[in-house]
Amino acid sequence: MSSEARSPVRRLSAFVRPHAVGLALAVAAYLLASATEPLVPALLKAVLDEGFAARPSFPLWAAPVALVALFAARGFFTFCGTYLLNRAASRTVLGIRTALVRAVIRADAGLYSHLNPGTAVAKAVNNPQDLIGLLSSAVTTVLSDGTTTVALLGYLFYLDWQMTLLALVALPASALLARTINRRALRLGAQVYDSQMRLVSVIDDIARAWRVVRTFDAGEWEHRRFEAEAKHLQRMTLKSVAANALMSPVSQAVASIGLALILTLGLMRAQHDGTTVGTFVGYITAMLLLVSRMRRLTDVAQPVINGLIVARGCFELLDAPEEPDEGTRELTQCRGEIRFEQVDVRYPGTDKPVLSDLSFEAAAGQTVALIGASGAGKTTVVSALLGFVKPERGRILLDGIDVNDLRKTSLRRQFAVVSQDVVLFDGPLADNVAYAQPRDEVRVEQCLRAANLWEFVLSQPEGAGMRIGANGSRLSGGQRQRVAIARALYKNAPILILDEATSSLDSASERLVQDALERLMRGRTCIVIAHRLSTIEHADRVVAVDAGRVVEEGTHADLLARGGLYARLHALQARSVS
Repeated sequence: MSSEARSPVRRLSAFVRPHAVGLALAVAAYLLASATEPLVPALLKAVLDEGFAARPSFPLWAAPVALVALFAARGFFTFCGTYLLNRAASRTVLGIRTALVRAVIRADAGLYSHLNPGTAVAKAVNNPQDLIGLLSSAVTTVLSDGTTTVALLGYLFYLDWQMTLLALVALPASALLARTINRRALRLGAQVYDSQMRLVSVIDDIARAWRVVRTFDAGEWEHRRFEAEAKHLQRMTLKSVAANALMSPVSQAVASIGLALILTLGLMRAQHDGTTVGTFVGYITAMLLLVSRMRRLTDVAQPVINGLIVARGCFELLDAPEEPDEGTRELTQCRGEIRFEQVDVRYPGTDKPVLSDLSFEAAAGQTVALIGASGAGKTTVVSALLGFVKPERGRILLDGIDVNDLRKTSLRRQFAVVSQDVVLFDGPLADNVAYAQPRDEVRVEQCLRAANLWEFVLSQPEGAGMRIGANGSRLSGGQRQRVAIARALYKNAPILILDEATSSLDSASERLVQDALERLMRGRTCIVIAHRLSTIEHADRVVAVDAGRVVEEGTHADLLARGGLYARLHALQARSVS
């Protein structure tokens, strides 16, 4: 086995090891089933040698009874082995899936720049089942046919060790051919897996962005993109199947040479040594059974190769670097004082910093608005504050503590975020409000009332238990926004971040959302990012950001009087409205 295959095997063993007892019992059951296999040709030999004699050494009824008993015992032990093996396999799948989901949850933010949801679903849900299913099939074959092969070989050596050794001369040639074919199959299988993941990505794009696809009349274009990748997958799959399909006929051709030698030598020895018909028939029957079992063993290569390729994809996700968390301090009672001190932030692979020497502060209970053109760095300020990106220079202080010194969970516990891109979860409305916290029905109602959503809830037959669909698909834009506000109210964090929370709403929805936001902001430190400057006129301070730097700050009135960036943006928006 190659080094690239050994590594997944070692990784898999960590998930299989907890179920070693069940696997050992499965192996024992298969061994007992295999032990009955050589008894069939042995029984046939006895019947032929003595059953047709004038005075057989056993009663005639014993032969059929023994045959039925042999097959019944083999069926029972095979069932036990199959059940125990699949029980261990299903628990292994559960362990791998759990580890993969944990890896996705804990992964560094960089993973999400190239891992789309469809691929994540395929890797975490489908791949473990495919992997263990393929390997379980191979293990079942090895246990069933492999142990039987050993038992039959033992019986053949017992009958005639010389002829058996002669039959085995074909094994080295068969092994060499199998190794060559397996290498090609492994390479083609990897290409098939990569093409499958690309196809999953295409389908995920079509399902997730169906509105955009139809708005841009891009159905045919997306269909052609899918068809091109699907055809490539079909070609690679056919090549992979062809490579694997070579294994069985090549092995059978080599085995037939050994069997032909056995037939020739057996007939010659029967003429000279007086070998009985029963002995010869028993030997040939055992040899044919052995060839049949060995043929099935050669087919094991394909599921093993495919399983190891799938395992590679699983372990790539498991090996994704976790989000670094070097903080050691906990913050229980946050006042909400925020200070940026000469902060520089640069994303990996870029030369120009996104934030450069950025400094501003927000006192506890203050509302600070960040304004600036798209790409000015406002969203990066929020990402840095939440610990998703780490400054390469400067400090971000929360209540006088460097955020890098705080545990990530402790840091993020202090924030509630309401953004333009609301993310909701498929499930009851109440669960989305009380997300990740104990559900209190009274508190849920209070938050929904404060978010101006209670009248809508009362109009629903299921009330707050209504299922809102994937990402809130059963709700309007304004309703989704108000659910996000209710969720932020329920969390009751001391610091609130509003990132374009009303920019995509119509006037009626905006009034309802703005009213709910005002309730949410009371008594909290608020960082508000907004393009509509009319929504931040009452902020305690306005910070204007351009190219990652603070260019001016002050109250709404002060900045208008200065005639700088804020005044120009305000005048521009006023003209566009009029």
